[in-house]
Amino acid sequence: MTQAAFPKLLSSQIAFDIARTILDGFDKHYRLFRQTSQAARRHFETGAWAVAQQAARERIGFYDKRVQECVQVLEDEYAGEELTDAVWRETKLHYIGILSGHKQPECAETFFNSVCCNILHRTYFHNDFIFVRPVVSTEYIETEELLPTYRVYHPHTDGLRFTLKRVVTNFQLDCKFADLDRDIALVEARLAQMFGDEPREPNHQLQVLSNLFFRNKGAYIVGKAINGFREFPFIIPILHNRHGELVLDTVLYEQEHITVLFSFTRAYFLVDMEVPSAYVQFLRGLLPRKPRSEIYTILGLQKQGKTLFYRDYLQHLKHTSDRFEIAPGIRGLVMLVFALPSFPYVFKVIKDFYPAPKETTRAQIKEKYLLVKYHDRVGRMADTLEYSNVAFPLERFSEELLAELMHHAPSLVEIEGGRIIIRHLYIERRMVPLNIDLTNVEKAGDDARLAHDVIEYGNAIKDLVAANIFPGDMLYKNFGVTRHKRVVFYDYDEIEYITDCNFRDIPAPRNEEDEMAAEPWYPVGRHDVFPEQFGRFLLGNAKIRKVFMEHHADLLTREFWQARKQRIMDGHIEDVFPYPQAIRFCNERRAQVRAPASPPRISTPPLLEIQP
Repeated sequence: MTQAAFPKLLSSQIAFDIARTILDGFDKHYRLFRQTSQAARRHFETGAWAVAQQAARERIGFYDKRVQECVQVLEDEYAGEELTDAVWRETKLHYIGILSGHKQPECAETFFNSVCCNILHRTYFHNDFIFVRPVVSTEYIETEELLPTYRVYHPHTDGLRFTLKRVVTNFQLDCKFADLDRDIALVEARLAQMFGDEPREPNHQLQVLSNLFFRNKGAYIVGKAINGFREFPFIIPILHNRHGELVLDTVLYEQEHITVLFSFTRAYFLVDMEVPSAYVQFLRGLLPRKPRSEIYTILGLQKQGKTLFYRDYLQHLKHTSDRFEIAPGIRGLVMLVFALPSFPYVFKVIKDFYPAPKETTRAQIKEKYLLVKYHDRVGRMADTLEYSNVAFPLERFSEELLAELMHHAPSLVEIEGGRIIIRHLYIERRMVPLNIDLTNVEKAGDDARLAHDVIEYGNAIKDLVAANIFPGDMLYKNFGVTRHKRVVFYDYDEIEYITDCNFRDIPAPRNEEDEMAAEPWYPVGRHDVFPEQFGRFLLGNAKIRKVFMEHHADLLTREFWQARKQRIMDGHIEDVFPYPQAIRFCNERRAQVRAPASPPRISTPPLLEIQP
């Protein structure tokens, strides 16, 4: 493009006004997003857990609401004939220009795409009209606020213990600590384990993100220690004790524990970020195996996560040649699931019809998946990415898969040239189905691993119960095993709220005819659940039954389910910890009570002064 031609392209006032309208829509979205994240601190300080959960759910819907508002404004303001191809091309160029100096340019580009894709036909989803690739760099964006992205502390100046106390007190939480000196001593001891016998290098320092991460009933300090050329990630959870005072609950520094904390099976964090790309860059140092798409998602910027995921997927397609095929495992009645062997995700399409005994509709299934998106997943339900009008290369589909799609979901499939377009699908992290994993470990004679799977399965159900979720179909095929050997639920078409279920005992038979009847002789309501029946479908294997009855026999009793339901209805929000109980400081505190040891008191350090 010549310099002479460029000014002519930027001559449309309509194009500039559209670009300005879209960016104003995004800025409104991100302003509200930050306000909710900032309010999470107040909810934590006051222990307003129900309010915090409701705010986290509402925040998920902010993006779509702002997109629809923006689309409505454009459709009201401009006639279709005004929005020519030339106008849309120029709109994108204007948008790039006004993003100069923006603090969230990557998210603003994604918002532009969302608005355009709601207006334009899919044939326009290419680089001339939308941001197929990012254009504005996110490198070295400076914060305008006094608070930098992260603070740097130098323990060699005042000692590690004093520095750690300074780290905690600089967050200025408006709530009393039960015994901060005691907890700081425990953190120091745990970090000493992390460092081992390494000598402290001259550049030994702590880098800590300036804002706390909030989720459920916890706040998290996120940082890393740097010693020479090595980096040591660490996270310190802050909780309320039963007296409403704050305690430092543990230190997470093992890679597995940190990864599970930021898992795709958990609710999104609320954290105030002026420059989200800077937070993502920092977290990539803590989570080297986690793609940027997942980091954006777990920070609550799930639409940006979707955009990055799709770009990664397109790059993967470009550099591979394997074919899509039906995913291994028992075929579902509701979903057709396929996968690309070289890609660690599965693609799920809702079928057009469902054989008995399923009684549902596509709309109801979509509602269930939306419920999971908005609900606290407590580490036991896989997050899903929902897409529309996804194009796949036709030659990469196996004949069997193509036939299955055309048979089971013809209303969602369109073949266009050398592409197959699927109008609606979900993408989910691939896991080993629990039924397959149990079969494999039993064949291998690995009784310890089989016991682990069964215990994890029961724990998964109990965690779901704590989050007010009844899985519905609890067959092993509906659960998966992650690479961290955690059992996760992923089949949502029959889930219900625990509070909507009616848990019953099976009535005693009145006579011999009742006892021998093939069908229940007693009335069964739509939401009636009979826990004592679960064992009939789940515990046919003697080894599995033995482990299950040792650890989770209560799941087969009405009393367990009814008691949990009552607690939820009474407003109690259960504690579900995203890390093992064994590493919590409460174990050391109990030991200190039995054998008191008085750590030296530390004077309260001054707050870190932030230079403008």
